Amino acid sequence: MKLSRRNLLKLSGLSCASVAMAGAVRAEGNIPTSSIALPFALTTPVHVDQAALKVRDMDAMIAYYGSVLGLSKIATDTGSVILGAGGKPLLTLIHAPSASYESQSAAGLFHIAYLMPTRKDLARWLVHAVTNRVPLTGVADHSVSEAIYLNDPEGNGIEVYSDRPRDAWTWNGGIVTMGTEQLDIDNLVALTDTSRDDYTLAPQGLRIGHMHLRVGDVAKGRTFYENAVGLQSTRTERADAAFLSSGHYHHHLAINSWNSRGAGNRDAAQTGLDWFSLTVSDKGVFAAQEKRLRDSGYGISSITGGVEAIDPWGTKLRLVSV
Repeated sequence: MKLSRRNLLKLSGLSCASVAMAGAVRAEGNIPTSSIALPFALTTPVHVDQAALKVRDMDAMIAYYGSVLGLSKIATDTGSVILGAGGKPLLTLIHAPSASYESQSAAGLFHIAYLMPTRKDLARWLVHAVTNRVPLTGVADHSVSEAIYLNDPEGNGIEVYSDRPRDAWTWNGGIVTMGTEQLDIDNLVALTDTSRDDYTLAPQGLRIGHMHLRVGDVAKGRTFYENAVGLQSTRTERADAAFLSSGHYHHHLAINSWNSRGAGNRDAAQTGLDWFSLTVSDKGVFAAQEKRLRDSGYGISSITGGVEAIDPWGTKLRLVSV
């Protein structure tokens, strides 16, 4: 079968382009690479490093992230497993077999966005996903990036994406143009051999490019992540979503209240995002972040290499100084 756009959509469970687009709107969005040079998103003064999920079925989740994303087991501890790419830890799974599933209307994780090192890697991964009939929930062209959306077996959102070259991004001052348009799947998969699946391990340079969270109130979320943590807003036109970054990236963090408006504190006994971390490469920036968080009265404690703060809904943010 020729792996055309129509066949890709059909095999992935997205029956038509409109369904794919609707899913993308709701979401916003082994041949290793020859180089492990990190993408721009990972070179800014502050960037996403790792994330942790509380999961009920540890074996099923390890198998899913291994078979679907190609993540490898890096370390095992009592009740937790660390998965990553090229030896780099990315995702910690914390076993919580008696936990109830977190509601999609609660504050918490919207999706973890895994950034492919190259557009060809994204094409290879898409062929892999469709060949193995991995259900997808949306695909989209976001102007600055091309994105594919799916959910893991316990309902945690995933985005797999690649960035367009930085000189193709459109900025007006500090505001970047991001949209949700139809993804040109034919053009994307033309970069690889669609007759075979050659994606058995994640590329060595795969990283978490950004995090997207559900919050109860976007203005309150901006007060924490923008004013206290110090990320800069890259979109200002919406009251129901915000996009924040460091170093002129399009966004390292997104927050929205689309399904979670008015949500209160998260239930620590439920599944979902336990913590995520930001790496801070500038000592002065880190010191200023810690001072602002303490002065603002947010819950903050020391961890190895940094501090952990609690956002207004109970999501743990780790700031790691390097």
